[in-house]
Amino acid sequence: MRLLMRRGAAGSLAVVIALGTAQTIAWASSYYLPAILAAPIASDLGLAPTYVFGALSGALVISGLLGPRVGHSIDTFGGRSLLAVSNLVFVAGLLLLSAAYDVAVLIAAWILLGIGMGMGLYEAAFATLARIYGANARGTITGITLIAGFASTLGWPLTTWLASEYGWRAACQVWAAIHICVALPLNCSLPRAVPLAEDSRSTTSASRQSSGQSETFAMLLLAYMFAAASFVSSGVSAILPTMLVAFGATPAQALFAGALVGPAQVGARLLEAGWLSRFHPLLSARLAMLMNPIGVLALVAGGPWLAPAFTVLYGAGNGIITIARGTLPLALFGPVGFGRRVGVISLPSRATGAFAPLALGLLVEHVGSSALWISALASVTALFALLLLRADQNAQATAGEHS
Repeated sequence: MRLLMRRGAAGSLAVVIALGTAQTIAWASSYYLPAILAAPIASDLGLAPTYVFGALSGALVISGLLGPRVGHSIDTFGGRSLLAVSNLVFVAGLLLLSAAYDVAVLIAAWILLGIGMGMGLYEAAFATLARIYGANARGTITGITLIAGFASTLGWPLTTWLASEYGWRAACQVWAAIHICVALPLNCSLPRAVPLAEDSRSTTSASRQSSGQSETFAMLLLAYMFAAASFVSSGVSAILPTMLVAFGATPAQALFAGALVGPAQVGARLLEAGWLSRFHPLLSARLAMLMNPIGVLALVAGGPWLAPAFTVLYGAGNGIITIARGTLPLALFGPVGFGRRVGVISLPSRATGAFAPLALGLLVEHVGSSALWISALASVTALFALLLLRADQNAQATAGEHS
């Protein structure tokens, strides 16, 4: 029995490393690409960088619209093949982007990349793990976010070096080659989905009813919470240095504080993988939504000297919420139909994530540093939504029996 447990743990670790690495490549070559390449692409095509970021926003909307359909497909067939296909779509989008000489081809390339993002980013990865491990997928979900959390840390320097040495077109082509040579084999190496227990659906439905909440109401609360969290995350990340300078920080202080976001996200995810894993994911999510308002209060009370405290709290909250996108629906609703539910729940968050940088950027122009209070208010309302959710105790017990 111990030998079987060790083999199971080793297999889970291999899956986490493979899928986490593939996710790192997927994020670095799509979502994080415009941060480095928007300027050279725009300059080469005679456009403003806003067009490139606008294309990314459109790609995010496309990926969100695909979410429910992709999730249903993974629920039905498993995610290994679909993730592998996403690599091919990413390759097509990157190669088309490298060949873009006008706006029409640029838009077409980002449409393909948006389809790839809808098929191959976190929501699809989480649904794949739910089909492989069922109710016990929480640890593997946390594991892949720990690895893929370094997507910008690794991807930005590599993209910068490729663009400076060989040009932005070659950078896109190299990322396409990385998908073919690294990410595609890793996704193909994932185990096949296993049939879920026949009583999983009835158990989840009964436990939802026993908690006194309908599934629809719980999904609405989750959708709002993740939409608000995405608004804060995408918006504040885009304007963080400018916002801190508006609060009185020097450019050097703002740069130092901003550099702490990444380590804070990783540290929070390690905490989730360790101590917080003993508790229901609702506790982690509620704590995460408190981080940004507390950070804003600290920044207002202490001024620019407490800018690092704000960015650490903000980053920690982001790190945990990313994990909660997979673990919270799994704990509340169970593994059956997980992919479709996550796809539906993520739809509003894709829209708010695409809209937030522009919205908060305009707010900074008109109200200055007070825009941070808007982000704090969004986090507080998301916390209230989480407080209305009730933990699914029967599902937790069932998950414990299968651990």
